Amino acid sequence: MGWEPQRFRTFQQQSRKLAAACGLALVATGAAHAQVLQIEDDGAVRRVGGGWPQAVGTAPAPLAENTNIPAPYRDAVLAAAARYDLSPALIDAVARSESGYDPKAVSPAGAIGVMQLMPATARALGVDPTDPAQNIMGGAAHLRAQLDRFDGAVDLALAAYNAGGGRVVQYGGVPPFKETRAYVATNLDRLAKAAAPPAFSGEAP
Repeated sequence: MGWEPQRFRTFQQQSRKLAAACGLALVATGAAHAQVLQIEDDGAVRRVGGGWPQAVGTAPAPLAENTNIPAPYRDAVLAAAARYDLSPALIDAVARSESGYDPKAVSPAGAIGVMQLMPATARALGVDPTDPAQNIMGGAAHLRAQLDRFDGAVDLALAAYNAGGGRVVQYGGVPPFKETRAYVATNLDRLAKAAAPPAFSGEAP
């Protein structure tokens, strides 16, 4: 059974409102997104529509004022955001949740690096998961694939990144797993904070 957007209109509307508030370019448009990368729950990769996600931008993506990307990874995050038409704040949020920007992090399941790529996923994407810049680029490709698969729904894409797209389809939304729901909530909160205007201190500039 395929993904049925009409069944999850509420999820889409909520995610798109958040995306608009954050200034995120998350909804797939144009021929570049006619090709979808589907990464299964076990890390296996399947092509849907004939190819891998393609580069859709060349200029650096805008950086939300409240997004504080660690300096050693800033260029890699901005490059990945530009290539896959993502908000840097989204990549930053996921990197913080996945590893806290630890390039040497390895999960019990074998996921590697900053964006916690499974070895099979990294091989399919042609990236070295132990190289931070390549790991971030691969993670961005994975995020773009999930956004394309779930029609731009940010919460569902985050849930798929954490629990697998198959689980999102199975449960008709964010799976009822404590870890996944906390993961989605934490990252949506990070995105909202990144988009929020700076607090007024009351002092004259």
